[in-house]
Amino acid sequence: MRVQLEIACFNPESAIIAAQAGADRIELCAGIDVGGTTPDFNTTQKVLTQVPIPVFVMVRPRGGDFVYTDEEFQAMKASIAAFKKLQVHGMVFGILKEDDTLDEERNRLLVALAHPIPCTFHRAFDQVSDWKETLEKIIDCGFSTILTSGTKSNVMEGIHELLAMQQQAGDRISIMPGGGLRSSNVRQIVYITGVHFVHSSAITDGGTLANPNEIITIKKESNA
Repeated sequence: MRVQLEIACFNPESAIIAAQAGADRIELCAGIDVGGTTPDFNTTQKVLTQVPIPVFVMVRPRGGDFVYTDEEFQAMKASIAAFKKLQVHGMVFGILKEDDTLDEERNRLLVALAHPIPCTFHRAFDQVSDWKETLEKIIDCGFSTILTSGTKSNVMEGIHELLAMQQQAGDRISIMPGGGLRSSNVRQIVYITGVHFVHSSAITDGGTLANPNEIITIKKESNA
């Protein structure tokens, strides 16, 4: 099975570069300085009209932790309803409780609100206290993908956890390694873990734009 590549993009220009360089999917975000937040409606609409590949949209009202107030949760619900009308191809979010366990009720509500659009549980997963138990609960909530660095600071440090996650998940949910994934390590990540989807910003210069050559090389190396 061919390994597919999702590129995190923080502006329309990067999304266009990613699509032209052969990415399979876009994760559209704002807030590059805080690891991604909800993009605005107009930017999302623009990207949807400019790229021919699926666009998954981050739903995260602010940076920082993943424990949200009632007001923030209402904002997430409103974002999902708006993005659904735009016919985005996927949503990306994750809500935890203060004790670093999964907020099952709220996540389940958001997945139901997004339905039938698929949902990715993002790297809030890397902060949970028990990932094995949480993995099962995320599947039960109806998510289709988990974006994770294996609970470590980057995918290379978490490579053995990523393998264990993939083995536990089987074909019930996609485990998508992301966080420090580059063309220099993706072949090893894929070879050891057996995943079918990988995630990178492909930003190599500290700026905000994906590097097309990095995208091309990640694709090549992940399917070598």
